[in-house]
Amino acid sequence: MTERPSAFRLVFAPVRALFVSDASAGILLILVAVAAMLAANSPFADEYQQLFYGKLPWTPIPKLYDLHLWINDGLMAIFFFVVGLEVKREWIEGQLSTSQQRKLPILAAVAGMAVPALFYVGVVGGDSELLRGWAIPAATDIAFAMGVLGLLGNRCPASLRLFLLTVAIVDDIGAVVVIAAFYTEEIKLLWLGASAVVVGVMYAMNRMGVSRYWPFVLMALVLWVFVLFSGIHATIAGVVAALCIPMVGKDDETMVEKMEHGLAPWSAYLIVPVFGFANAGVPLAGIGMEGVLAPLPLAIAAGLFLGKQVGIFSAIWVADRIGFAPRPDNASWQEIWGVSILCGIGFTMSLFISGLAFTGQPLFINEAKIGILGGSLLSAILGYAVLRLSTEHPDDAKSPYVD
Repeated sequence: MTERPSAFRLVFAPVRALFVSDASAGILLILVAVAAMLAANSPFADEYQQLFYGKLPWTPIPKLYDLHLWINDGLMAIFFFVVGLEVKREWIEGQLSTSQQRKLPILAAVAGMAVPALFYVGVVGGDSELLRGWAIPAATDIAFAMGVLGLLGNRCPASLRLFLLTVAIVDDIGAVVVIAAFYTEEIKLLWLGASAVVVGVMYAMNRMGVSRYWPFVLMALVLWVFVLFSGIHATIAGVVAALCIPMVGKDDETMVEKMEHGLAPWSAYLIVPVFGFANAGVPLAGIGMEGVLAPLPLAIAAGLFLGKQVGIFSAIWVADRIGFAPRPDNASWQEIWGVSILCGIGFTMSLFISGLAFTGQPLFINEAKIGILGGSLLSAILGYAVLRLSTEHPDDAKSPYVD
């Protein structure tokens, strides 16, 4: 006779599963976003604003005069460094190491950036101020998306989980290129030239077989300072520095992979949550439905919720039909549609780009946050529902709800 689970276990098991599965980082971000919204609309709203935007009594770099700037320009450089390490590892020896493996993720990621941008432009029309935010709905937050997949257990085939990860990697590459190309201030050639010299030194260290970590870390810090003053956003230094790290270090240890594994938990569970708490808070007082339905939040929500799924699903369907690249193994079109919808969950990179697009325009930044949170919520709910109604895949990873 099978023992019936207790009511306590039925309630506690799913909660426990969230924090011992791939969902944990995504769930943490959800909690952080909720906490930021509560803080920004509580009796402590002024303290919340002062914490991040109040001028610091002292700072070693005058350009970074408040905590928000230190988080977005400094702390997030480490996040981008981890992204760079992941991109290099996957491109050289991972899931993007061959032309055949790259075909579908690159096509899907490009379509998943271009179509949301078209939706955005279609909604805002010819408003030149708002057009600067065209890239906001182009990014996917992998932690949130994987968090939703973690809740679904084995209802999503392993091939689609891998596909989502590889698309996100290519998506990150695209976001970095967009930030460098379209959200750069006036270039200061002297600082840019100094940055190029540092990159050259790091490349030479790589070619000479330098296997200690501290020379690369030291040069990465110097590069960050130089890029900060060059006019290019300082976080780009993180990606460039990561690409200079040797794949193999002393005693044939995988230097890139070791650094990535060492920094990834700090990035996922500290840096990104701190960034989220500092950037997701939207004061709702006085906004009303008129503000929620303004062109900017509607454009971003449409780009994330509609543009992402249309772009990615269409790219996969066309690639499969014309024989360019087959769809992921063991995945139905319903499941592919569900994952395409989940790609519309934007948070970290979307919030980051919105701050660059509308620097010094708090109204637009707050409206952008509303669009990001709204579009992401719709994508999470519908994506979860579509995949929840799909068939289980018992041969794939065990559901996190099962002991």
